[in-house]
Amino acid sequence: MFLKDFYSLHEGNVSIAAEQASMFAKEVAHDFNPLHDVDAKRFCVPGDLLFSLALEKYGLSQNMHFIFSGMVGHGVLLNFPDTEAERIDVNDNQGKTYLQIERSGSMSRDSALIESFTRDYVAFSGQNFPYVLVPLLAKENVMFSLTRPLVIYESMTLSFDHLDFRQASVEMMEPKMEVNGKRASAYLHFQIKTGEKVVGTGFKKLAISVLNGYESEPMQAFVDDYLARKNGYLGNLAILPPTGRFELQ
Repeated sequence: MFLKDFYSLHEGNVSIAAEQASMFAKEVAHDFNPLHDVDAKRFCVPGDLLFSLALEKYGLSQNMHFIFSGMVGHGVLLNFPDTEAERIDVNDNQGKTYLQIERSGSMSRDSALIESFTRDYVAFSGQNFPYVLVPLLAKENVMFSLTRPLVIYESMTLSFDHLDFRQASVEMMEPKMEVNGKRASAYLHFQIKTGEKVVGTGFKKLAISVLNGYESEPMQAFVDDYLARKNGYLGNLAILPPTGRFELQ
């Protein structure tokens, strides 16, 4: 599968180097979160890479729920156990759990379907900032710290009507945000389609540390800097990213 460049195997365990994780984030997901930079002090592997590896290992089930319970650092050895169980824990060699998976219903190991869905979901997920998350923050009149933003990929849920198709794409639905003091939860809902037919739904949940009072100008400067980084990197790869300045509402 297309993920072979983004991890290594060591005696049956999965190891993800910072360089591999950063390349996946930038070149597959177009996610330029500084936490995925190779030299980041708090570097962590993108949750979308862990999700993609889980689908490669376990296939796509009709109902799936993923809980991201720990930040994976450079070179951590992860055990994706060989199992047919409905509940799976992905642990390191000290027993710490980083990913919990629950699954039920019918299951597909069709590699074309899994790659199609994985690529489209990861591309969708990587665009959440700034295009979805920033308008939600503005609407709720809160923002994250611009010097130390804390946005955690907490969980993701999938539900398919059936798995009798070969390609799948992801389409955004109405996102929601709930604010409780200094903590907010963003629910990024999407539907899953094959052609024009809806075959499933899902949502991604983010946990965000927030401050009261949205400030448009500092946030716009933060977004402009983020997009400049992104467009500069992709431009160097001769990939043409979306053009134009993202204006905050």
